[in-house]
Amino acid sequence: MTGTLINIIAVLFGGLLGSFLGARLPDKMRETVMSGLGLVTAVVGMQMALGTHNILLVMGSVLVGGVLGEWWRIEDGLEAAGRWLEERVGSAMGSTDERSITRAFVTASLVFCVGPLTILGSIQDGLTGDYSLLAIKSMLDGFAALAFAATLGPGVILAVITILVYQGGLSLMAMGLGSMLGEVTRQTPWVIEMTAAGGVLILGISLILLDLRRIRVANMLPAIVIAPLAQIVLEALGISL
Repeated sequence: MTGTLINIIAVLFGGLLGSFLGARLPDKMRETVMSGLGLVTAVVGMQMALGTHNILLVMGSVLVGGVLGEWWRIEDGLEAAGRWLEERVGSAMGSTDERSITRAFVTASLVFCVGPLTILGSIQDGLTGDYSLLAIKSMLDGFAALAFAATLGPGVILAVITILVYQGGLSLMAMGLGSMLGEVTRQTPWVIEMTAAGGVLILGISLILLDLRRIRVANMLPAIVIAPLAQIVLEALGISL
């Protein structure tokens, strides 16, 4: 859990600094920064997605995950949580239509929790107490929180709740499972496919940031679980797609 606490502190610091700076940025400058964030996010998503060794598995995971997510209404739940937070802290945090706490919370939660460092770092922290990967992620998230808070507003800071629940839960799960997980690296097949599925979701987030298309990315989150499970099952059955 040490790595998760460091991550939370980094996002809090970056988010607070970004909120302070963002309120002083001209609208045109804020729009340009948002466009830059969207482009960089697209590149990161493509890099993650192109690492797959089985594009059919990733495609199937995203499609099935999207259907399940729509059925379970994951995005509606996240937005409801964001609105609940906005009703209670919106006025204090200077929420406006352009800097909606709900939008900032959902976007930041997805960006901070979809990626290989989240899974690998949390598992490593839980299994061995080594939080080096989460420390690296914390630095990246801190800078990202600064940039997102400067454009989306202080609602980005509330994503620490998601980080605590998600990353903390993964670390606790890894502690409980212990050696059953075995050695997990970035080159572990199920991690590769999980990362690729996450890359597709990150690419979807970039389209939202660039105002190109409104995609219900959160409803595709089950793909991050389906992809590694499907890879493990296929390996066990000796099936290659």
